Amino acid sequence: MANEAYRAVFLRVHPTGKMVLSLTTAADGQESSHAQLVADALGVPALDVKVVPADTDRFGNGHGFNTSPSPGTAAAITRATAKIREKGELLAGMALGEAPESLAWSNGAWVAGDGSDPSRMRTVADIALYAHGSGALPPGVEGGLDAQAVYAD
Repeated sequence: MANEAYRAVFLRVHPTGKMVLSLTTAADGQESSHAQLVADALGVPALDVKVVPADTDRFGNGHGFNTSPSPGTAAAITRATAKIREKGELLAGMALGEAPESLAWSNGAWVAGDGSDPSRMRTVADIALYAHGSGALPPGVEGGLDAQAVYAD
């Protein structure tokens, strides 16, 4: 039964730009690799990503999650960071007054135009603060900047 249960990752980007990656799985020595995966995908220092294995504060106890380490965790983290980037692009477009699809992703920031004007770019930290109440949200988009990926392998 345990091998059939789901696992999950939850990535929260705080208004400061610091992040917490919560896992249902127990520690397996890959936590620094998981932090680096998030850092590489979002253009932030790995030290800004705290990894919490077996995070019962986030996921609770006895809810059927599989807690054994999994080779599928990295793919789930990649899906969660992609969700953060997708929502971030919408918010960056709103913040910059540009169509989200016109923005480029470069070195951890969404960039309008050719990238030569620093006032026309927003970092993940900028967007995290924006998402937590410092700016107007696009219609249908909730505040905050977080994502979850549930998986089974």
